[in-house]
Amino acid sequence: MNHSHDLPHQEKPKPKPKPKPKAVIVGGSIAGVSCAHALIRVGWDVVVVEKSRKPPKGSPTGAGLGLDPLSQELIGTWTGRPELLHDITAPLTIDLNQAIDDEKTRKILARDENFNHSAAHWATLHDHLFSALPPEIFLWGHLFLSFSFSYDKQSVKIKAQVLDTGETTEVDGDMLVAADGCLSLIRNHFLPDVKLRYSGYCAWRGVFDFSGIEDSETIKKVRQAHPELGKCLYLDLAPGNHTVLFEIPNKRLNWIWYLNQPEPDLQGNSVTTKVRDDMIQKMYQDAEKIWHPALVQIMRETKEPFINAIYDCDPLERIVWDNVVLVGDAAHPTTPHSSRSTNMSILDAAVLGWCLEKWGSEYLTAALEEYQSIRLPVASKQVLHARRVGRIKQGLTLPDCEPFNPNTATPEECKMLPQSGLPFFGHNPLLGSSDLLLAGKR
Repeated sequence: MNHSHDLPHQEKPKPKPKPKPKAVIVGGSIAGVSCAHALIRVGWDVVVVEKSRKPPKGSPTGAGLGLDPLSQELIGTWTGRPELLHDITAPLTIDLNQAIDDEKTRKILARDENFNHSAAHWATLHDHLFSALPPEIFLWGHLFLSFSFSYDKQSVKIKAQVLDTGETTEVDGDMLVAADGCLSLIRNHFLPDVKLRYSGYCAWRGVFDFSGIEDSETIKKVRQAHPELGKCLYLDLAPGNHTVLFEIPNKRLNWIWYLNQPEPDLQGNSVTTKVRDDMIQKMYQDAEKIWHPALVQIMRETKEPFINAIYDCDPLERIVWDNVVLVGDAAHPTTPHSSRSTNMSILDAAVLGWCLEKWGSEYLTAALEEYQSIRLPVASKQVLHARRVGRIKQGLTLPDCEPFNPNTATPEECKMLPQSGLPFFGHNPLLGSSDLLLAGKR
């Protein structure tokens, strides 16, 4: 007699869920936290290894930056709080290049009223991105030492030193994302002969905090001399020099002065240098000979100005090896003249996320090859354009034109000055921004 119908109904065993793929991101700067957002959104587990002992929240270091419209939209989709980004940025709608002569008289060389960027402070933007991530994914105070592939190249293991204890620890993942900056050790592993290229000039820079002294003579005079502060990127050009001035939120002015000089002797793994008091005093005296007194006064009242040596790198031939991928300044160190460093980092992260989602983790090689094919040609052209613009603004030689003199420049010569001359300004070849934003919203 068959009693099989009396047996309890047996369910098919459920297939085991596939383990989530895991990425190890080396570097917790804006490129690193952007990648964390983009990868978590497309189903990856993420660990961020960062040598700083804590997030840079509230840090006065770092400087102002310009975010383009696509970066702003991407950040809004990652955090889900675009209104908060609006609160920590200020409009930069005008890009204004002016010549300044020996009499401190200014003449407009190029004015673009459709610049359409926003100004932010580096540390504030970092905090905005960091705060929207799960805090447990960060390994703070971990100094990256080295990495190795598994025998089948399917996984990667990184070694890091825990700075507080001196111990060495290991982290495994399916993919290594090198977001370790322009002096990237991971890039150096694959491309030991690639060196940063000194631009021929350095930048004095600082952030002037005028909170509580909004009615001071200094601020009155700087607003008189720069009536569109708060929405304008001001660039003053003198032979062999140029300055940048713009307002960032929380009552701060970001200023930069680029000046031609031999390559400085930098200590350690950094492109910034601490300055002595006598160097600062000389900077003030030199500034008085060239720049508008209102700007010089801002320089004088800025706490702890510092020197940034300006480097970039010839475009790389590749930014992907097996399951290792370069992003941000590790992939394309650039001079700052096209406001690209942060924007390129954010776009790298978005494109990487889009490619990983499109191909799935089982086709990781194809995903990373597509990421490289999209980002490498665009970033390479933008790096070379920023280099050229920097040399023009500094009056340095170029093979195809005479050194630029802002006081005698023709309208034709001034066409290179606005940032809108950047290749791919405002659009992204091979990938519509709507694709990236849809990927970001999932």
